[in-house]
Amino acid sequence: MKKRLAIMLCGLLLLLSACGSGSKETSGTSGEKKEKVVKIGITQLIEHPSLNAAREGFIQALKDAGYEEGKNLKIDYQNAQGDMNTNMPIAQKLVSDKNDLILAIATPSAQAVVQSTKTIPVLFTAITDPVGAQLVKSIEKPGGNVTGTSDTHPEAIKNTIAAIKKFIPNAKKVGIIYNSGEPNAVVNVKNAEEALKAAGLEAVKTTISTSSEVKQAADSLVGRADVFYIPKDNTVVSALESVITVADAHKIPTFVGEGDSVKRGTFASYGFDYHDLGYTTGKMAVEILKGKKPSEIPVGYPENLQLMINKKAAEKEGITLTDDMLKGAKIVGE
Repeated sequence: MKKRLAIMLCGLLLLLSACGSGSKETSGTSGEKKEKVVKIGITQLIEHPSLNAAREGFIQALKDAGYEEGKNLKIDYQNAQGDMNTNMPIAQKLVSDKNDLILAIATPSAQAVVQSTKTIPVLFTAITDPVGAQLVKSIEKPGGNVTGTSDTHPEAIKNTIAAIKKFIPNAKKVGIIYNSGEPNAVVNVKNAEEALKAAGLEAVKTTISTSSEVKQAADSLVGRADVFYIPKDNTVVSALESVITVADAHKIPTFVGEGDSVKRGTFASYGFDYHDLGYTTGKMAVEILKGKKPSEIPVGYPENLQLMINKKAAEKEGITLTDDMLKGAKIVGE
């Protein structure tokens, strides 16, 4: 009798154990397994079309791979609104919330995240110099928990400066507006100065610290610069319309560091699509979520570089377009 009771008790315990473990894997009364919800934190330095496009491309790549918000994906998007002091608190929040992966858009945002975690996988995009910014050890072998995509095509700045020389042959001085507090902007300006010097052009620089100062900086260059060159500077590009207003009023040709700014009303650039760059970063995220280590994924670059011209901007800035100038160019902003 005691033996039979022991057997029955053992069976009951096994049954209860099975039911308990099953409740962890099922949802409701359907008995279906719960799909794991992936948590991704996104930190972005400031709102402007190029960075927004990179973020949207990243999310699209995840969606195309089966990760969709509201189903199996939760995204926590934070924007520093151009305030450098806000980057670190945002990074620390995303780390403490134990996200499965963090995307950082623009150099200051990425530096804050990399300083905040050595374990959570980190991806960056729209970064000028990942090695110089101390985000990765090298382009080919990033090392650690970080990799991503750089928006610096090796030929972009050199080709754009060459276009200034070709399209505006009488130009001597090139006005540059940038935020000296943005590491990516400093690198871009340094590279632009080298290209300008090689082309026999003089750089006339003015610095700003906030987007509200951009209009005044552009005004200060009137009469001192024959053309404007706006580098990939997040603060300046966020207030690009201020530069365009001055350029249009004084017939000053505007050359820029990326294609999205041409779409917004500047004249020309050798650029690429930031949505594509973000999409490439999103594909890296999918690899990591499926088990690959960031250290195993080399830093990526824009694959397609093309001359972009805005015809409407050319007219407003007093530029007469020729067939030779338009040859091979992508016309945008129409």
